[in-house]
Amino acid sequence: MDGQTIEEQSRVTADTILIVDDSEINRVILAEIFKDTYQIAEAENGKECLEVLLSRKDHICAVLLDVMMPVMDGVELLRILKSGTDILDTIPVFLITAEAGEQVVKEGYGLGVMDVIAKPVVPYVVKRRVDSVIELFLSRRKLSRVAEVQKQELINKELEIMDLNKGMIEALSTAIEFRSGESGEHVQRISGITEYLLANTFLGEGLTREDIRLISMAAIMHDVGKIAISDTILNKPGRLTQEEFEIMKTHTLQGAELLERIPQLRRHEVFHYAYDIARHHHERWNGKGYPDGLKGDEIPVWVQIVSIADVYDALVSKRVYKDAFSFDEARKMIEEGQCGVFNPRLLEAFFGAEKELRKLYNR
Repeated sequence: MDGQTIEEQSRVTADTILIVDDSEINRVILAEIFKDTYQIAEAENGKECLEVLLSRKDHICAVLLDVMMPVMDGVELLRILKSGTDILDTIPVFLITAEAGEQVVKEGYGLGVMDVIAKPVVPYVVKRRVDSVIELFLSRRKLSRVAEVQKQELINKELEIMDLNKGMIEALSTAIEFRSGESGEHVQRISGITEYLLANTFLGEGLTREDIRLISMAAIMHDVGKIAISDTILNKPGRLTQEEFEIMKTHTLQGAELLERIPQLRRHEVFHYAYDIARHHHERWNGKGYPDGLKGDEIPVWVQIVSIADVYDALVSKRVYKDAFSFDEARKMIEEGQCGVFNPRLLEAFFGAEKELRKLYNR
């Protein structure tokens, strides 16, 4: 039923036979046959039957349906059930009718009824035929729900593992940030900026929601290679020498190599995004970045986004070697190319979203 969990649905007892006939006498006769075994619900025509089925379908274990009725006859009801619902897959319908000619029988079976029983009914015969089919359908329904519960349990376990993996990745990345005098908020902001730009601008066109989730997770790992850089260089308060800068640049290669050495990560869907980002987030649109001198569209869009997110966050955050710039100053520096050349379309999307990105900062 709507709003119920799979576990709650599995506890619903399908114990009611729905008798549909415009004749009260016929309904009483059928009710007498089944009243000791099942709960009984009644409807006088197909329209009433449909309303009961749609509101109580998890409680109904079978429908005993007449053909000739006012308002909506049995055949019309079957056509609606077959074309617009999945009810006939889970609830057996029996035509119980005096109109048991060849055409009615043929059409009834074609529309999905389980059996056609002619009136007047023979009580022990109709009970045996209905009981055996109900038992089959209830067993199938139970197995289906057990399978759904097991499937949901597997999904929940997978989500737990994904959360654990993400937590471990965040812990590693945060530890690296602490080494360079930063808080773990830096990696979270890079992830948040990346996700926002992919989810809310044209930069995310062609990517699924799952792709965006994986890329934003991968963004957390952009600087994992800094674990191989000495504290002397990481925490130097002044400008790096050329030799020191060359060593710092190796964090991109070190990060990609580190990620390659984690077998569990290599098997995960996030790996190729994380590898690209760790290795190439200092590449620039004009080919003057590092380590591989990629240019233009040789740089994947998710890498370009992490690159500009990393630059922006570095500018507006206090570091050991500088104070924080204002948002407007940072924006101007990126516009003027002081932090390297970026894809014009990337800049268009970034500047369009930049005012919203400021909300990620506690200022």
